[in-house]
Amino acid sequence: MSSRPNDFAVASPADAYGCEAPRDPCVIVMFGASGDLAHRKLIPALFDLARHGCLAPRFRLLGFARTQMSDDDFRRGAGEDLPKDEGAGAQGGRRDDFLKQLRYFTGDYDDPESYRRLAQRLDELDHEGQLAGNRLFYLATPPDIYPRIVGQLGSAGLARPASEKSWTRIIIEKPFGHDRASARDLNRKVLDVFEESQVYRIDHYLGKQTVQNLLVFRFGNGIFEPLWNRNYIDSIQITAAESLGVERRAAFYESTGAMRDMIQSHVLQLTSLVALEAPAAFDATSVRNEKIKVLQSIRPFVGETIPKSVVRGQYGPGNVQGAPEPGYRQEPGVNPNSATETFVALKLQVDNWRWSGVPFYLRTGKRLARPVTEVAIQFKEAPHLVFRGENLQPNLLVLNIQPDEGISLSFGAKSPGAQMHIRSVNMDFRYRQDSADASPDAYSTLINDCLRGDATLFDRADGVEAAWELVDPILDAWRNSSPPPFPNYPAGSWGPAAADDLTASDGRHWRAL
Repeated sequence: MSSRPNDFAVASPADAYGCEAPRDPCVIVMFGASGDLAHRKLIPALFDLARHGCLAPRFRLLGFARTQMSDDDFRRGAGEDLPKDEGAGAQGGRRDDFLKQLRYFTGDYDDPESYRRLAQRLDELDHEGQLAGNRLFYLATPPDIYPRIVGQLGSAGLARPASEKSWTRIIIEKPFGHDRASARDLNRKVLDVFEESQVYRIDHYLGKQTVQNLLVFRFGNGIFEPLWNRNYIDSIQITAAESLGVERRAAFYESTGAMRDMIQSHVLQLTSLVALEAPAAFDATSVRNEKIKVLQSIRPFVGETIPKSVVRGQYGPGNVQGAPEPGYRQEPGVNPNSATETFVALKLQVDNWRWSGVPFYLRTGKRLARPVTEVAIQFKEAPHLVFRGENLQPNLLVLNIQPDEGISLSFGAKSPGAQMHIRSVNMDFRYRQDSADASPDAYSTLINDCLRGDATLFDRADGVEAAWELVDPILDAWRNSSPPPFPNYPAGSWGPAAADDLTASDGRHWRAL
């Protein structure tokens, strides 16, 4: 433990928690610190890192928002968001130690004077905590405020490192634009102020353990990668299902919909990780270069192919896990005649040597039967049926991303007994069962990566724009045509019947979940 009076008491070794502690002290400036994201996700994630020794011993968290409050008010509010039971892996009471590192700054996002005062406050914190001038800005505000904050940081001279030995970084939350043009414009405004190497565009899905393990599974094991191609794989399904509705996000969702909210970001990110070629190394440049190649290889959606390849839906009243739920149009804050989609299913083709002819089926939706995110790799049937009369199922590899992170492989095995009967059995790996200590959540993982300067799991400007380039033609086609009769699936189901037709037309079906 450091002898400095305001250092955070370091926990037990960080490697028991599966993380690497940053070497550099820093101040984290959280814009939107009074908002829902900060209190529900970010502050708890930082505390989780701190109590497991995955933050530098010397750090400060400076909350920036328009709401008037004192440092003590901010600490009290943050304390309410932290777990009361500190759980396995943490030693002793650590909440007070963490909360002592929190400060608050009242300012206006558009006021140059606020940023001048912010610069002074950062200098004070640098001196107080001996933070070496290292600064991380986290934009946890509504997206329309991003360019205004970025511009003000540039004008105040806060976008450049304080010295040759210090660093400045910025994390920007999704959504990054609402189409390709707006994403390109936002990229231009950000990169006019920051270097690309300073910018971390966050997608929390990429911080999940199974998503990262997908790369290890493929490239760290000699037996799987030789099978990962059109010769052995029949099809791939990626599902991101939610049982919740829009909750308190009606205003956001009405202008966004499932295509922008999920497909353009989370689901295409998963697609690129499943389909990429082996990177030269596990580093930001190599991995992101391969991801962009996948996005650029996906066959464009054009004209008459869109209705045949893409299905949209909107949930109506129904029952989710035994509880009655309203339809989307009955949700508070939603237009009673809304044409916003809450479900999307689509089929895409990756036109390259590895994946030629292998369909990728993607689906996402709200108020579905249960929450589950998974990647299902359907292998081809055995070329010759030796065991005639047996209902042999093709091998299936499932990567469970949430809620129960793990990997499952199904294969045929003989049932006990004298007769030759074959049944499908599973080999399962579950993170929760394998790890005695809890694994870091997605936000904890990604914040730790950013603090260490590792951008591997963050998106790059060209990746964001390539994803928008894929979905823009679909959004344009929907804008210029009438939606199907909404609502077209009841809450608690697996989506509209047209989604089943999407796979059935190829002689396949969605995996039962």
